[in-house]
Amino acid sequence: MLSRVADNVYWLARYVERAENLARLVEVNASLMLDLPRELAPGWQSLITITGSQERFDELGKSTSERDIIRFLLAEPDNQGSMVSALAQARELARTLREILPREVWEHLNGLALYVNERANDAVDKRTRHGFLRYVILATQSLTGMLEGIVSEGPALWFMALGRNIERADMTSRIVDVRALGMLPAQGSAMGPFATIQWMSVLRSLSGYQMYRIKTGQRVYPAGVVSYLLADTDFPRACVCCLRRAQEVLLRLPNSQSLVSRVQQLRDGIAATSFELLDGDAVHQYIDQLQLSLAAIHDDIRQTYFLAGLAAVHPGAGESQSQA
Repeated sequence: MLSRVADNVYWLARYVERAENLARLVEVNASLMLDLPRELAPGWQSLITITGSQERFDELGKSTSERDIIRFLLAEPDNQGSMVSALAQARELARTLREILPREVWEHLNGLALYVNERANDAVDKRTRHGFLRYVILATQSLTGMLEGIVSEGPALWFMALGRNIERADMTSRIVDVRALGMLPAQGSAMGPFATIQWMSVLRSLSGYQMYRIKTGQRVYPAGVVSYLLADTDFPRACVCCLRRAQEVLLRLPNSQSLVSRVQQLRDGIAATSFELLDGDAVHQYIDQLQLSLAAIHDDIRQTYFLAGLAAVHPGAGESQSQA
């Protein structure tokens, strides 16, 4: 496979995954705003910080109101990290890949991109937000299932899986980070009685509540959820599971020895961490380091498999939410 094609396939999967994850990020915050007393509600500003898009947000002169923040994250065409922009870029990449992608994939992605472009303002209106976000989540999951179900095994499918799992691990860590600072030190504070509600919402935003209960057999509590979403080896949206799946793809690709070792080192580091001993600030710092490690893995992938001049068109993992 040509480097240009591999690069486009990899980023197609990342952009689709990013659109789904932005929907999940907004949905979990919206649920918390409804579930918590007004004085304890987390607000919306933290989503700008977590997505790494503060600089662009300030450049556009947006206010910190709920409507402006949601419009910026989902519907703002001048924000390259918005859902509208991500799907527009995925659609353009899919157009260039029509010779290797089944027609059904192109038609589905084209329809989704057009829907979001036309209906993105539905996410801003509280009355239509949930329906819009659920549609995007289900449509992107359908596309992922379609790719797995009808694309032949080979480099195209492998690079898609690689991009999807790197992007997914990054956003899962960001969703945990959204809540960690304000929720882990909840014992004995006004937030304490609501900790279970908050972390149940985080699990549900990743469709992980039932899997958490089945796997752990435990009540929902902060450190247990953080450990599950970062370190579980079997839940598809957990960071370690994403890294395992990325590693399985890398083992099929040439010149991957150093990449496989880097991924294994990160997996081992997460598995060895005792999240029970970390407070909210420590979890935040830990996730910062995790995201830097994911960015380094992305950079290695770029240097190993994509032409440097082409790869510069797309941002690195550490820049993913602020520049693309």
